[in-house]
Amino acid sequence: MNYFALLLLLAGAPAVAEVLVPVRTIRAKEIITAQDVIVKNADVPGALGQMADVVGMEARVSLYAGRPVYGKDIGPPALISRNEIVPLIFSSGGLHIVTEGRALDRAAAGETLRVMNLSSRSTVTGYVMSDGTIEVR
Repeated sequence: MNYFALLLLLAGAPAVAEVLVPVRTIRAKEIITAQDVIVKNADVPGALGQMADVVGMEARVSLYAGRPVYGKDIGPPALISRNEIVPLIFSSGGLHIVTEGRALDRAAAGETLRVMNLSSRSTVTGYVMSDGTIEVR
């Protein structure tokens, strides 16, 4: 056995895993469907490999055809858009205040969002609830 064959035998064959790649360019803010991605065999560390990980998610950046999809490139669909008027809710003990604010960015449920309180013109940070309201703590 020659040296190269022995080295290949000891090192093993390169690992190949399934990765997802778009079949077309997917623009940022688009929802990804099952028809938008395919599975390919490749050795790409960190790339997503399960269809369930991407279908129904929103592209956070442009995803180009043939390039692997990474977890940082996608996220849950945004419930709130920039400049949208949203209800702000503050509760503490027996105190419950509801007012309106203007979203300063886009956000999905569970994310934090900066919002300008329209009454006081101050900027607050709150959590986006699943119903689209902002809970200020």
